[in-house]
Amino acid sequence: VSMAPVTASADAAKTMAAIKKVAGSGAIKAGRIKMKTPIIAENGGVVPIIVSVDSPMTDSDHVKSLTVFVQENPSPEVAAFNFTPACGVAEVKVNCRMAKTSPVVAVAVMSDGSVYKAEKTIKVTIGGCGG
Repeated sequence: VSMAPVTASADAAKTMAAIKKVAGSGAIKAGRIKMKTPIIAENGGVVPIIVSVDSPMTDSDHVKSLTVFVQENPSPEVAAFNFTPACGVAEVKVNCRMAKTSPVVAVAVMSDGSVYKAEKTIKVTIGGCGG
């Protein structure tokens, strides 16, 4: 019997379920979201991620929410933000922990109900979630 340590992580299905909870059952489109991330994170304890959404941020066309997911983390949802037109711009910087190399997904819900998604994979050389 092996007693190797087991580190909990979400999987693609758990991450997609979390995304659907935020996005609803409608279609998810590509576009409008830009993600600036490192290609390789030397330390998974602090991984900087900048996410911006192309939006005029007017009463009739603005970002309502932006959520960031890390698929291979114990809990895939790592940050959630709400916006109003008064914000002027929809951009956030998040320093998150990443257990291991993983897709990072940003999901934006717009004022008209449309949903956009962007994804990048970040390679982690030293995990930051313990275990």
